[in-house]
Amino acid sequence: MLRYTNAARWQDTIRENRSRPSRLDPYKPYLERRFAEGCTSVTKLHGELVAEQAPVTYGMVRTHIATLRGAPTAAPPRPPTVRQVTGWLTRHPSTLAEEDRAGLKEVLARCPELDKAAGHVRSFGEMLTDRLGGTLRTWIDAVDASHRLFAGRR
Repeated sequence: MLRYTNAARWQDTIRENRSRPSRLDPYKPYLERRFAEGCTSVTKLHGELVAEQAPVTYGMVRTHIATLRGAPTAAPPRPPTVRQVTGWLTRHPSTLAEEDRAGLKEVLARCPELDKAAGHVRSFGEMLTDRLGGTLRTWIDAVDASHRLFAGRR
């Protein structure tokens, strides 16, 4: 409380966060050297220090080794679900968000069969929207032909 009373400015009331010395500090160079040599096992490194009667805990060693390993790499993005892809294929292209368009483009680039099916879905949607029922037989023949083409590849 006296700290606040005796402070001339508000900045004088703030304490600096100084890191306190740790029992692990004298052993950090050793751990860093061993880590650089390829020994990354916390259990093994902790065992080595304990064998030398170092007053350290497993948690201390684990925390320091985690800092040496650095931040974990980001997990790859999850692939879209079947429901998402189906939604992308069956909605009108103008209603898709930019992110959905990019996702659909990536999925179609990876799978030629799905790309062909997407073309059939689009043309069927156009047939319905523009009321082109007379072209249904041609559309069915095109779908059958592409099915036979892809079925022959397997």
